[in-house]
Amino acid sequence: MTDNAKSPARYTITAALPYTNGPIHIGHLAGVYVPADIYARYQRLQGKDVAFVCGSDEHGVAISMKAKKEGITPKEVIDKYDGIIRKSFEEFGITFDNYSRTSREIHHKTASDFFVKLYEQGDFIEETTAQLYDEEAKQFLADRFVVGTCPKCGHEEAYGDQCENCGSTLNATDLINPKSTITGTVPTTKETKHWFLPLDRYEDFLKEWILEGHKKDWKPNVYGQCKSWIDDGLKPRAVTRDLDWGIPVPVEGGEGKVLYVWFDAPIGYISSTKEWAAREGKDWEPYWKDKDTKLLHFIGKDNIVFHCIIFPSILKAHGEYILPDNVPANEFLNLEGNKLSTSKNWAVWLHEYLVDFPDMQDALRYTLTANAPETKDNDFTWKDFQARNNNELVAILGNFINRVVVLTNKYYEGVVPSPSEFSQVDRETLEQLRKYPEIIASSIERYRFREAGQELMNLARLGNKYLADEEPWKVIKQDGERVRTIMFVALQIATGLAVLSEPFLPFTSGKLKQILALGSSADEALWAKVATQETLLAPQHKINKAELLFRKVEDSEIQAQLDKLEATKKANENENKALMPQKDTITFDDFSKLDMRVGTIVEAEKMAKAKKLLVLKVDTGLDTRTIVSGIAESFTPEEIVGKKVTVLINLAPRALRGVESEGMILMTENADGKLVFVNPDEDNVGNGLTIN
Repeated sequence: MTDNAKSPARYTITAALPYTNGPIHIGHLAGVYVPADIYARYQRLQGKDVAFVCGSDEHGVAISMKAKKEGITPKEVIDKYDGIIRKSFEEFGITFDNYSRTSREIHHKTASDFFVKLYEQGDFIEETTAQLYDEEAKQFLADRFVVGTCPKCGHEEAYGDQCENCGSTLNATDLINPKSTITGTVPTTKETKHWFLPLDRYEDFLKEWILEGHKKDWKPNVYGQCKSWIDDGLKPRAVTRDLDWGIPVPVEGGEGKVLYVWFDAPIGYISSTKEWAAREGKDWEPYWKDKDTKLLHFIGKDNIVFHCIIFPSILKAHGEYILPDNVPANEFLNLEGNKLSTSKNWAVWLHEYLVDFPDMQDALRYTLTANAPETKDNDFTWKDFQARNNNELVAILGNFINRVVVLTNKYYEGVVPSPSEFSQVDRETLEQLRKYPEIIASSIERYRFREAGQELMNLARLGNKYLADEEPWKVIKQDGERVRTIMFVALQIATGLAVLSEPFLPFTSGKLKQILALGSSADEALWAKVATQETLLAPQHKINKAELLFRKVEDSEIQAQLDKLEATKKANENENKALMPQKDTITFDDFSKLDMRVGTIVEAEKMAKAKKLLVLKVDTGLDTRTIVSGIAESFTPEEIVGKKVTVLINLAPRALRGVESEGMILMTENADGKLVFVNPDEDNVGNGLTIN
């Protein structure tokens, strides 16, 4: 760990730029934005100089693909989703100091200047290589316009830049059996010129900086992925693409090409910082160029290579910038046992959650922190969300605060009582309270946000246990003086919770500060005061009336969310259900030979010793005949008597298990594999009418 990491002059905190091809879901929140916001809020409470920056990533193939799919322009796509994402972050309480857009002029200039400087320094190599080309669409296929089989794990739907199954970073030409996502055709190869960053030149630097310098302080999942890449030997990486959407390559020969999104996107952190500094009247350069700055990248595991190997190599080549002190990447969050998928709508979208659970941002923040995929993939379930909310936020934290505030108003009209002599239990409890800022801070500084959140809840447990053991509601009858001390101690714990909960539960913290009438001064919320100040809430201070911090989540609300996911699953199954290919063409004369009539099932029974067969009596309008049908696994005899059906009546009779069947009932099958009758909808269609 570097010396400046222990006591830096300032913090530059970045959160991965979200693609503006869709809204934000809980996987993004758990992996990146909640931990980044916890860390930024915590450092501000410590009085630190913080620049917390992010912005919409508005270039790259993902945007072009979305535009083609929706039949609109890339600009219409980015404007739509930037608005949705920006509003969701604001409503959820993510406290970016600046949230920019990579389509802005300041970013185009910053990224272009970077490219030109490296180009003029001779840091790129120029190569003409064979790239995949769609002959039908008449264009080169950028990474995400190609799918095929991953050469490393065999997954059949890997993209040209990455396999989402095994996480491997790929080149499009690595794919087995590649296919264009634009036309579905098999691509050819065609030569094109591009500029490459020769990563192999930076192997020694990366070995020293990461493998030796960060062996002890980087997370094992991050360090391990970097080591694997470096050990395999680094290869030149293209920094330009043949696309019509992005930042034009700003050198001669770059016509018709743009900067690769993974070259320009991380530079978006720098341009966002420039934008913030200009607005605030600050100098942006120390936040990126001063060795006394601590630079941190909060990302998901699929971005580790870009933030730990490619972007640092770009910064190293430039020569003027500091390198990240840490990249605390998280693993993936699953949903109800299945991988989150934007394309399949298998997600909990933040903007929809905020509608379904208004004013419950902290319940989701808390659950995502408690289940954060810090060292391995983890699972979000709605039942766990309900349990975390009801059994922890409501029953532990909310219960403690409510009892303290209600009793203070009941016994002392909301005025903090003056304590008398402290008992041994009182002193030990207050001493425990003073330890919690350091306990929680230690976890946050090591990027163990799950642990930190549980320590916060342990402080609420301490308060609950103290009240339960001291029983002021009983003692008040015999020893009013003792109760004044008990309530004074309990109010100190409540005040400590109001301060220490802010990084994790900012809306709750704000509400609690209002209840305790703490005021809005930032100085009053400094983290260190909880550890060093003997009295956090002074005697004679008047607090406000109680109000519930949290509400219970009902079973019906959870079921509604599960039903929504089930509907998504069914829709996906229907979409993906393989349809039987068209049979051989027939003539009209062939079709006219079929005699199909409306009929009604008048009797039905199971065939003896036959699992799938029912013996039916069907009124065809012409007669009542026996038909044996293989529908016993989908229907009981009782439920189909009286059912109107379509019958093929001129099928040659056939003996089935000794019963002669004189026709066929027309059926189809739904997405669940259940048989469904093909029958007329109108009630006034009588038996015997012909199907034409």
